[in-house]
Amino acid sequence: VARRPSSVPPGAALAEVRTADLTDRRALAEAVDGSDVVVSLVSHSDGWRAAGEGGSSPEEVNVGVMGSLVEVLSAQRPYDRRPLVLYSGAASQIGLPWVEPIDGSEPDSPETEYDRQKLRAEQFLKEATATGAVRGVSLRLPTVFGRPAAPGARDRGVVSFMVRRALAGEPLTLWHDGTVRRDLVCVRDVARAFVAAAERPDPLVGGHWLLGSGRGEPLGDVFRTIARMVADRTGRPPVPVLSTAPPAHAPVTDFRSVTIDSTAFRDATGWRPRVPLEEALRATVDALAEART
Repeated sequence: VARRPSSVPPGAALAEVRTADLTDRRALAEAVDGSDVVVSLVSHSDGWRAAGEGGSSPEEVNVGVMGSLVEVLSAQRPYDRRPLVLYSGAASQIGLPWVEPIDGSEPDSPETEYDRQKLRAEQFLKEATATGAVRGVSLRLPTVFGRPAAPGARDRGVVSFMVRRALAGEPLTLWHDGTVRRDLVCVRDVARAFVAAAERPDPLVGGHWLLGSGRGEPLGDVFRTIARMVADRTGRPPVPVLSTAPPAHAPVTDFRSVTIDSTAFRDATGWRPRVPLEEALRATVDALAEART
């Protein structure tokens, strides 16, 4: 279910695709009616408004949809048939990571409005779980990237953004010296984590769980790898990777390294990342290069 028309790759799943505005309570109720598992990937970044998304504010999308969702589900289903709700939270909800790695035990002190909204939505889900309205699980995601799943899909993440810049022949810019690290996980592995949570939810219900590779990759190295891979693909010299002065609106979290210890989730479900970084980066470059042709 999405606001824009979307599709499922042939053979990937048996799915009914719906176009709906989930800030419309009636549309939301229809979308989840009879569901045993609801996967909420709803997200509206600060200051971002995609074409065709109407006038919904980030608050309405990031917080309001979850509030309506738990109310709709609790009204639809009796207590003994509570649906499972899997929510895509963000590792950045903790705010500034003062130690590494983070493991989910840290107190939450979000630094950006987006992370504050994500945390409030997660709290709605936890409160509804505590009262028995739903069974909720929040998976706090790392920096996710990878090959787009369907035609027309557009990843707004930093990796895809830099791949598109390199394909356009533009330099890749950093707001620091390139040593800031991020825990990068391929979207295919993240999808597998949601499946693992759906298959073994009992030890997870009511909590939040971090996903991560356990490795912090220096962004300077990642961007130089992207430049090299794009050069291999296009036959042009690699675009330069440059350090530039940060804009005034740059969030403080962009200058702090993050490595994630996902041992708790791994022990509970058996999940672990499988796709090597280089393989995932290459697939992303190939997919975005093909999309330009």
